[in-house]
Amino acid sequence: MASHDNMDLHRRAVIGGMAASALAAGQAEAALDKVSFAVPAGACDCHHHIYDKRWPYAKTAVLKPPPATLADYRKYQAKLGTSRSVAVTPSTYAFDNDPAADFIAAQWPNARGVAVVKPDIDAAALKKLHAAGFRGARLQTGAGNPLTLNDLMPLARKIASQAWHMQLNLKPEEYVQAEKMLLSLPVDLVVDHMAGIPGEQGVKSPAYTTLRRLMDVGHTWVKLSSPDSGSKSGPPGYADRIAIASALAKAAPDRCLWASNWPFPSADPKARPDPVLMLEIMKTWAPDPALRQRILVDNPERCYGFDSRKRPNPPKT
Repeated sequence: MASHDNMDLHRRAVIGGMAASALAAGQAEAALDKVSFAVPAGACDCHHHIYDKRWPYAKTAVLKPPPATLADYRKYQAKLGTSRSVAVTPSTYAFDNDPAADFIAAQWPNARGVAVVKPDIDAAALKKLHAAGFRGARLQTGAGNPLTLNDLMPLARKIASQAWHMQLNLKPEEYVQAEKMLLSLPVDLVVDHMAGIPGEQGVKSPAYTTLRRLMDVGHTWVKLSSPDSGSKSGPPGYADRIAIASALAKAAPDRCLWASNWPFPSADPKARPDPVLMLEIMKTWAPDPALRQRILVDNPERCYGFDSRKRPNPPKT
């Protein structure tokens, strides 16, 4: 057994080294062409964006990435081996959810969406978005986003009528400051990117303590995503941030989701993470196939309403 483990560690180190070399060399193509483990049928990428020139970017946009279209995502999805996904309206489009809606329509029933909506949105508009496949509303602070924490409770009360969740992308300290309110919201929560907890703070971070309280109550999900963000140890292992993912998966495996954050809009264009490594690295913090099944398939089905009786196979390249 020890010999097998050593071989696996060596193989992972080689793969990781390839990814690091590619990133250092500034190669445009991903160093990893596919994921090395068996990705289960119905596996879901729970957070990605679509950028399409058919829809102009908002005048308030801070992030203005190059196009990342439906066709581009399908190619990426084929490399990952996933078959479901959740398109999240980015800050670049402010309140325009049409790019995500277009993606969902093309990928239905294997796609869902998370919208960005105004706190005074009416019931008819929410029903229309629900019919289009949206299952949550996102509130993100900073980076030119149109909403603030003051909008959180009014918006949560609005979306409760559709049984939507509230997706949050806040600064780590904002989770701590808003903990009492977050615990009192009338909807489920989905926390983006491990609450943005810096790798150097890890499980000792006050934000980690808050996140665990929210998850322990049983109405909060967390995306084990963006290991590159806030990592001091860096690629290919992102060991400090992966340690946070491992702790969360061990503590609350039924409340964890996986997401790519493709096409990595907030990353330094010269140092974007290897796209396939974002799923490959899951073997580090979820080495058990049964745990990967839970996080990639079972949990997204409950969170986003995918049909557990119809689990699609990955698309072919």
